[in-house]
Amino acid sequence: MTPSPPFPPGFLWGTATAAYQIEGGWNEDGKGESIWDRFSHTSGKIIDGSNGNVACDHYHRWPADVQLMADLGLKAYRFSIAWTRILPSGRGQVNQAGLDFYSRLVDALLAAGITPFITLYHWDLPQALQDAGGWPARATAEAFVEYADVVSRSLGDRVKHWITHNEPWCTSFLGHQVGEHAPGRYDMRQALATSHHVLLSHGLAVPALRRNSPGSEVGITLNFTYAQAASPSVYDQTLARWADGYFNRWFTEPLFGRGYPADMTASYTQTFIPDGLTWVQPGDMAAIATPLDFLGVNYYTREIFRDQSAKDNLPQEVFPAPDEERTLMGWEIYPEGLYRLLNRLHFEYQIPKLYVTENGVSWPDAVDAAGQVHDPRRIRYLHDHFAAAQRALAAGVPLAGYFVWSLMDNFEWAKGYKQRFGLIYVDYETQTRIPKHSAAWLRRVIAAHQLLPPAAT
Repeated sequence: MTPSPPFPPGFLWGTATAAYQIEGGWNEDGKGESIWDRFSHTSGKIIDGSNGNVACDHYHRWPADVQLMADLGLKAYRFSIAWTRILPSGRGQVNQAGLDFYSRLVDALLAAGITPFITLYHWDLPQALQDAGGWPARATAEAFVEYADVVSRSLGDRVKHWITHNEPWCTSFLGHQVGEHAPGRYDMRQALATSHHVLLSHGLAVPALRRNSPGSEVGITLNFTYAQAASPSVYDQTLARWADGYFNRWFTEPLFGRGYPADMTASYTQTFIPDGLTWVQPGDMAAIATPLDFLGVNYYTREIFRDQSAKDNLPQEVFPAPDEERTLMGWEIYPEGLYRLLNRLHFEYQIPKLYVTENGVSWPDAVDAAGQVHDPRRIRYLHDHFAAAQRALAAGVPLAGYFVWSLMDNFEWAKGYKQRFGLIYVDYETQTRIPKHSAAWLRRVIAAHQLLPPAAT
């Protein structure tokens, strides 16, 4: 077998986590209540009735977790800040204990040779701000800028990679239209207002981050659904185009100076908001389009769109993979979608730099009699997606790093603890950490700085 070419010099290998999913310590040392505290404590919201009160207890076990990262050979670690650890009420009084926690974590990462990538918002809005109107209210965007300023003034001397938001689509539509995520709303108008105010808060925060953290890179992370039509018919193509607008273009277009997509604005106005995007004020779109240093790309799967109502539709040509090629989440495994997505983003928007900020897979992992966790399917999944990223690099895509989701098994939001995405197995009763075989394989890939066969380790 011909060895694969090395990844570019300086290419960053990392893993990613989110505060609410791993930290625990939900009400310790002055931390305030977040919408995910409230949501997970509400009966019927989480599939297994669990919550993030303890999660992986990272708040207390972070030194050992940093050592696990160092043992993996990680070059970078993407983690989020819990807003309510810093500003318990969302604005106003700063909780120094919260800043100190993240300062210690950053120092430990740097001492281990691991570059910190901070995500400021990974869905855990302070409940006090939710009570005052939440993301549908413009004031929340202003509060976010205050929060970003506080954090970056404290950490900006050492942290040089900032992500304002993780997956605004989920904040907006899963949280306010579908109701699956906190705050659990079912209102499309609120979802659309949220999407604008999240994007606005991003644009307004970028100058503060650059001011407080000179020489840093500032970006945002979007989740993408690779939307593919089931046939060349106008019906399927139209449906796939709408889905691409809903999942993808509604966020990429304004971020890169093109405003909200006209076709989606017309569709939403016709169906949900007859008075239009009344929350958009003069200057907003220019602020949203503040130039980025990079875009974070979260990719997991594709969706195939078939217009079942069209009686004279063409025969279906594109079919999803069989059930055995789906993850425990029910997502189709489709590495080709990552390759196509990275190329599209580069050639359509000319983004200066891209990072894969999340990609990973959930399987029902278990510890065997020897105390090991064999996960060959995860190794194959990662291998094939790394290969797709390598092809994109060869095509000229400025991909600068790859963050596997996730460092460790954790609280998977509305799915509770039933989904295990981690490279490290977590026994939630004892908090024992066991690196899976995929962790050993990734360590070898990082050390070699090139793609290795998904052989047993």
